[in-house]
Amino acid sequence: MRKLLYALAATALLFTSWAQAQPELRSDHPERYTVVKGDTLWDISARFLNNPWYWPEIWHVNPQVANPHLIYPGDRLALVYIDGKPRITKVSTSDVIKLSPQIRSEAIDTPIPAIPLDAISSFLTDTRIVSPAEINGAPYVLEGEDGRIITGAGDRVYARGQKPADRVGVFRRSKEFVDPETGEFLGLEARSIARGNITAENGDVLTMTLTRSSEEVRIGDRLLVNEDRRLTTNFVPSSPDEEIEGRMISVDGGVNQIGQYNVVAINRGEREGLMPGHVLAVMKSGNLVRDPVTGETIELPSERAGLLMVFQSYEKMSYGLILQATRPLAVGDRVKNP
Repeated sequence: MRKLLYALAATALLFTSWAQAQPELRSDHPERYTVVKGDTLWDISARFLNNPWYWPEIWHVNPQVANPHLIYPGDRLALVYIDGKPRITKVSTSDVIKLSPQIRSEAIDTPIPAIPLDAISSFLTDTRIVSPAEINGAPYVLEGEDGRIITGAGDRVYARGQKPADRVGVFRRSKEFVDPETGEFLGLEARSIARGNITAENGDVLTMTLTRSSEEVRIGDRLLVNEDRRLTTNFVPSSPDEEIEGRMISVDGGVNQIGQYNVVAINRGEREGLMPGHVLAVMKSGNLVRDPVTGETIELPSERAGLLMVFQSYEKMSYGLILQATRPLAVGDRVKNP
């Protein structure tokens, strides 16, 4: 009997967990929605769902469209029920939903991204996490043409060191990330400054022509191989498979308060199971208050105050984009499974 009770309890617990993990439609969700330019998958998901990262759970692939997983401006989305379960699918421009075969079609426009890519473009293309040995051993800028100490796109610069490749990027040593809880070194940020081509070698002196720059190139900046990481719109917002407990350890741009579409660094990465697309809840630390009776200092419970999505993960740390913030966030706030 005891074994039976344990089995029933376990079954009930699994059913409860499964039920809680199901996507919940918003009470004010639309029955139809027409995608417009500037939309993101996250925005659209939030129109239908209380928990937007469950979008893959209710997206119904429509075989009438050549690329059914892509959503374009002008597409019409409809909420339908298949086998009693809510599903969102692309439909024709008429009010009648037809799931029968017809001529395949595809919009000419660019598909909408999962998140606003312009907020993270510099991180996806060049800026990266490296080891101190990697950047310390890279060639460094001696000076610009005509003795200039500051140069930009269209100029030549001279560097010293072993040629890494024909096409290289210019990087500047930036933040050193350390785990605030363990003191472990997590990585060094190499910030992208410019791109260019090595046009000549004279011993260990390299001549480089700058083809693009986001900041002025300075003496001492380092040359690293271009990785040519391409922007992707293929993020699939989802909850991590593993239990994640971490902290935001930095914010891009040197701001004090963190809000929507700020880029943050967190002290968890691939070794903890974090991958691009994983969504985490941001927990705002509770205030410290004085107990009026005992005189003790008490920390109030943490409260959920935002959501972020990981867009770049490394071994020990990751970059994420704040997708939602209900109150100002700060470095040190905790992150966990949503």
